[in-house]
Amino acid sequence: MDRLRIDKWLWAARFFKTRSLAADEIGKNRVQVNGDIAKASREVKAGDTVAIRLGAVTRTVTVLGLSGQRGPAPVAQQLYEETPESIAAQAAMREQRRMGSEPALAIVQGRPTKRDRRELDGAARHADWDNRWSASIDPDDETDR
Repeated sequence: MDRLRIDKWLWAARFFKTRSLAADEIGKNRVQVNGDIAKASREVKAGDTVAIRLGAVTRTVTVLGLSGQRGPAPVAQQLYEETPESIAAQAAMREQRRMGSEPALAIVQGRPTKRDRRELDGAARHADWDNRWSASIDPDDETDR
């Protein structure tokens, strides 16, 4: 076997859980082979460069081998070699996520945090209910009868 469909290879190399997911991502133009946008029927061979956009990161790999069967992860990792640029981009993205601020700290308005909710509930329980108007009838007040 010297050529294999790209969707089948991506599935066998464990980039996607199912072959139909691989075909969907290819259909959304998120996979390139040797710099060209691929179709699901595009055939790859050893030595081709495949760029796969997974979320915000683009992984660029070189095809080392072909397999029409999905095997264990250690075997699947032998089908490709990731480029040093791709590894560096993944490390930079990982570091950026780690160093990023907590999104909840930037919220000025919106849903209250758990601590805010406890403060609100505590304030409601300790409210001065005696000074509020009530619609109940006092038994002492019989002027209406």
